[in-house]
Amino acid sequence: MPLVTIEVIKNVFSDEQKHQLIANVTEAMVAVEGEALRPVTWVRIVEIEQGNWAIGGQRLQASDVRAMADATTG
Repeated sequence: MPLVTIEVIKNVFSDEQKHQLIANVTEAMVAVEGEALRPVTWVRIVEIEQGNWAIGGQRLQASDVRAMADATTG
């Protein structure tokens, strides 16, 4: 039974985005392992409190992640 854990900073992704992550990751796993394992493929999203996640020694808030995303798409 595969279990995929996705860790994200709390308040970065909307409920719809988290649903899409779960759906897309499930599809990716099924593409590799086969349709028979769909019913037992678990995907969970763990939200880490803001400030409890860091890159390069700098603690991150949800607003920091959104700013990074905006910089790469805009």
